[in-house]
Amino acid sequence: MVKFPDLPMFAGVNAPSRIEAEVENLEVIGEIPPEIDGAFYRVAADHQFPPRFANDVPFNADGLVSMFRFKDGRVSLKSRYVQTDRWKAERAAGRALFGRYRNKWTDDPSVAGMNRNLANTNVLIHAGVLLALREDSPPVAMDPVTLETIGNWTFHGTLPGPTCSAHCKIDPETGYLTGFGFAAKGDFSKDVVYFEVDPQGRVVHEAWFELPYYEMQHDFGVTRDYVAFPVVPIKGVGDEGLKAGHPHYAWDPNEDSYMAVLPRFGRGEEIRWFRNPNQFASHVMNAFNEGSKVHLDLCRSSINLFPFFHEVGKPWSPVGMDVRLTRWTADMASNADSFESTTLSEFLGEFPRNDDRYQTRPYRHGWMLGFFGTRNALGHVDLKTGETEVWEAAATMPVQEPCFIPRGPGAPEGDGWIVQAATDAQTNLTELNLFEATNLAKGPIATIKLPFHMKPAYHGSWADGSLVNPSGLV
Repeated sequence: MVKFPDLPMFAGVNAPSRIEAEVENLEVIGEIPPEIDGAFYRVAADHQFPPRFANDVPFNADGLVSMFRFKDGRVSLKSRYVQTDRWKAERAAGRALFGRYRNKWTDDPSVAGMNRNLANTNVLIHAGVLLALREDSPPVAMDPVTLETIGNWTFHGTLPGPTCSAHCKIDPETGYLTGFGFAAKGDFSKDVVYFEVDPQGRVVHEAWFELPYYEMQHDFGVTRDYVAFPVVPIKGVGDEGLKAGHPHYAWDPNEDSYMAVLPRFGRGEEIRWFRNPNQFASHVMNAFNEGSKVHLDLCRSSINLFPFFHEVGKPWSPVGMDVRLTRWTADMASNADSFESTTLSEFLGEFPRNDDRYQTRPYRHGWMLGFFGTRNALGHVDLKTGETEVWEAAATMPVQEPCFIPRGPGAPEGDGWIVQAATDAQTNLTELNLFEATNLAKGPIATIKLPFHMKPAYHGSWADGSLVNPSGLV
């Protein structure tokens, strides 16, 4: 008998959907501009089976990828599980075999030493394959059209370590994928390897360095000339902590935070460390440099935002939560040992995105989710005017990460649409909302209705129609 735990993280909007489906011509309320041609990919952490431990972190679940194909004013859906080694083993057994998040000591003995990858955090196309990403493992490649799993992906045997960030960046000018792996010499090691992958899908440069302490190196920024890493003390508890039943990470409120900067295609010993007092940062909107000045735009807070990774022995509290889009700036030509911090918007939000065609360079437009306190909103930040436009969603429909769709390859920055998924807590049905990117107050110009509930996703990406074809496979 299959029965999920009677807990909020397994109920309502957050309930597992476990649905692999193909639905042609989804119902549309409003009108989808016919010039939109491409696919919106998203990936959710969706349990195939009830977990071995009920009170685990919410994202310790199998990756389920969805593709919404937009063409000729219509939208079709395809969803498939990422068939990781872990997924296959549990499907064969008919039950969960792997234990707590990043805790091998809690696994069933039958899977000791097996790859624990869930491939459930982000998804993007590069070099003809769809990469399902999770930061503690190599990517898993999928066919971008059929969503058939190809298998574990090491960039044709060139991945310089056992892990690959879920937040790899694609340089829009060169087509290079820039990534990194942390815990790159084993669990709880402080080693990080930054690497560059050419448009043909092979690593052509790598540089190694050590963090000041082992922590959850989740995201980073890439400019034309530099890579920049926010380093904050979501620190590992070590094997003894895991054996004692603690989560893999815990927040340390007494440790300083850092901005680490390294020249692109540089050597590890060229890294610079800029240190400031304790603060939290997770997701990066964009980064760019003006000469030697490196700007890293991210969501920064005075306190830890992760309730599932609280301070050991102390309950998490939202008191003091002040997460805002913030610019960290470090000057590589100076002798300074700290970075500057500038608030870019008063909008309280996270999950920042921009027009991906402007990654690595100066930009104007960004979008974020506002979901703190009673707010449930989508915000557009205009960095030129300093204004933030907000669309408020219904309190019963929690919104998910926005994704920008350009009007065309040569359209100006921000000229296009925002697509965003949401699930109505009253009906438990999921929909996509489509907005004019710089006119959110107008509300959705189209709503795409799904006939079922989909588990909320963390991250996703947009791919132009030219990339969504089987001939591009490598």
